[in-house]
Amino acid sequence: PELPVRFQRRFLAARQLRSFPWPELEQNLRTSGGSALLADILHKTVLHPLCVKYPPATKYRRSFLTELIKKHESTAAEPLDELYDTLADLLNEEESTLCYKNYLLPTGEAVTLSESVAIISGGTTGLVTWDAALHLAEWAAGNAAIFTNRTVLELGSGIGFTGIAICKTCNPKTYVFSDCHPRVLKQLAENIHLNGFVSEPKTTHRIQAESRGQEAETTNSPKPKIIVAELDWGSVTEKQLLDLQPDVIVAADVVYDPEITSALIGMLQKLSAFRAARKPPEIYIAFTIRNPDTYRQFQAGLDKVGIGWQIIPAHSNSFFLYDVQPNVTILQLFI
Repeated sequence: PELPVRFQRRFLAARQLRSFPWPELEQNLRTSGGSALLADILHKTVLHPLCVKYPPATKYRRSFLTELIKKHESTAAEPLDELYDTLADLLNEEESTLCYKNYLLPTGEAVTLSESVAIISGGTTGLVTWDAALHLAEWAAGNAAIFTNRTVLELGSGIGFTGIAICKTCNPKTYVFSDCHPRVLKQLAENIHLNGFVSEPKTTHRIQAESRGQEAETTNSPKPKIIVAELDWGSVTEKQLLDLQPDVIVAADVVYDPEITSALIGMLQKLSAFRAARKPPEIYIAFTIRNPDTYRQFQAGLDKVGIGWQIIPAHSNSFFLYDVQPNVTILQLFI
C-alpha cells in the first residue's frame, strides 16, 4: 500500500520521472496481477482530485502515463481501459507555459502553486520553486515556535512556497511576502489566492489579505494577516524596513550570485537600525551551495560588515521529496 502513496507525493509535486520507484512497481505488477494496483496508482496521481483541479504540466502527465503503460504491458497483464482512456484525453490537451505543483503537508493540507514550466521565464528564475524553499519550510514546520504569533518578513518570496507553507503550519501573526520582479509579484498574489487567501489591494505596491476558503475549512487556528510588498534591496530605506516591524526574517535561495548577495548584505546592514528602535529580528537564510566560492564570499561579506552568523544543524524533518538530496545550508544571522 505504500507504493501508490510514494507515487502520489512525488507525482503531485511534479518531480522528475526517473525518481519514481519503477522497478518496484514492475515487480509488484508481476506478482499481483496488476490491474487493481495500477488503478490505485492512477487515482492517486493523474486522476487525484487535486491533480484534476490543478494539473501538473501536460508533457509531464503524458510521460508518466506512457511509462506506466509500458510497465503494465511488460507484465503481459490484461489492459486497463481507464489508463488508455486517460492518456487519449491528454494527447488532445494543449500544452501551457504554466502548470501546477501540489505539495502535501504533514497536516494533510496541500500547498498548491501555479509555476512556469521553464526554469528561466520572463527574464527571471523566480517563477519556479527551488529546493532551498522546500528545505526551509521543512525546518520551519519543525521549529514552529519561532514563527507562532510573530510578524515574519520573507525576502525574495518568489511564487510563494515557503511563506504559504509557514502560514499553514506555524501560525504567524503577520506574514509579509516580498519580491521586486513585477511578473513574480503577480504570480505570487495568484498563488496566495489559490491557497485560501483573499486579497484586498491597498496600494499598487502592497496587498493586504485575510485568509478564508480551504484554510478555514481545515483548521481552527488563528489566520495570519498577509501582506505582499514590492521590495527592492538596493533602494529600500531603513524607515520602510522599520515600518514592517518584523520579528523574524527568512529567505530561501537568494545566495547564488555575488551581485545579488552584495545587495542583500547592504539591505541587512540597514536592519541595524532595529538596535535603537526595538529588538532586532531573528534572521534565517536557506540556500543550496552550487558554487562554494559564492558561499564563501557571502560569509566573508557578512564578516566584513559585522553581521554574525552560525550554521543551523541539519534537520531530519523531511516530508517533501527531492530528486537528489540538495546541498542546502541554513544560516542564522545576527545583526
